[in-house]
Amino acid sequence: MRKFLTLLGLSLSLGLAYAAGPVAPAEAASAANPAKPAVPAAKTTQQNKMKTCNKDAGDKKLKGDERKAFMKTCLSNKG
Repeated sequence: MRKFLTLLGLSLSLGLAYAAGPVAPAEAASAANPAKPAVPAAKTTQQNKMKTCNKDAGDKKLKGDERKAFMKTCLSNKG
């Protein structure tokens, strides 16, 4: 049991030491590849389309194939 606890403590401390390694290469990599903010904006646009089309379909009380067809045209028309 003592050996187990000793090895466990050693492995945890070495893991923490390894994790706290050099930071400079990671910062250089992030500076070389700037983030692309356009991706979340596209998702929000699609989400807004879904919300408005769902609301319109609900207001018209469409069900089944009629709703499916309406959603298809609604989502393709809104831009």
